[in-house]
Amino acid sequence: MPRSKSLTLSTVPNLPEIQPGDDLPVLIMNALAQDEMSVEDGDIFVIAQKIVSKSEGRLVNLSTVIPSPKALELAEQIEKRPELVELILQESNEVLRTRPGTIIVEHKSGFVCANAGIDHSNVRGPWGEPEDWVLLLPEDADYSARVLRSGLERLSGKRIGVLIIDSHGRAWRNGIVGTSIGLAGIPALVDMRGKPDRFNYSLRVTLIAAADELAAGASLMMGQAAEGTPVILARGFPYELAEDRAFRLVREKQLDLFR
Repeated sequence: MPRSKSLTLSTVPNLPEIQPGDDLPVLIMNALAQDEMSVEDGDIFVIAQKIVSKSEGRLVNLSTVIPSPKALELAEQIEKRPELVELILQESNEVLRTRPGTIIVEHKSGFVCANAGIDHSNVRGPWGEPEDWVLLLPEDADYSARVLRSGLERLSGKRIGVLIIDSHGRAWRNGIVGTSIGLAGIPALVDMRGKPDRFNYSLRVTLIAAADELAAGASLMMGQAAEGTPVILARGFPYELAEDRAFRLVREKQLDLFR
């Protein structure tokens, strides 16, 4: 008989407001200690992209951005601020869809998302008007995850994984959900092809987006507004820790029916 399994998702409280240059592993481990939380081998730290970007100094004040002619034209069509549209274009490989109020792009990392992942919420800069400040995605979220894992493993003495997540919309469905954009030490995909089901049928196409499944669950605990819990400690992940890249979650263009 199969044994019971469990996955726990615990918020890490007591984190301060993150500033450019902050050492996230140190702050996370200090927050764990304050709440008397421990780290075990196989644990995964799920970390909101926002605090990673803040620590890496990815803040931009829109008043410093000069829109290009293309940005000015597109901004008028979609009714967005030209400076923001210019940043979106700079952060994107390709504009895929637009309508008033919405722009869907392929980000430089390959992910398809709205506004190139540029965010206004919970963002404040050191000067100027709050509404002028926006936050960009990390330059290389997989690299960021590897750096964070190295620091967390050094401080904890445990073998762990790191998952950086953001909130994305989805084709076919309304609403946003936590999505993996960077990872270290955990599988992006788990390949079940060739394995039998309970009736000995051999699976043919089943690829489990394990990192995205964990991202969605952790996002429930993080919240989306003023909760102030951007780090989740996940324990009981049902797959072995392994090296991988978040980009493997992106479907190839020739197989993407929405392109």
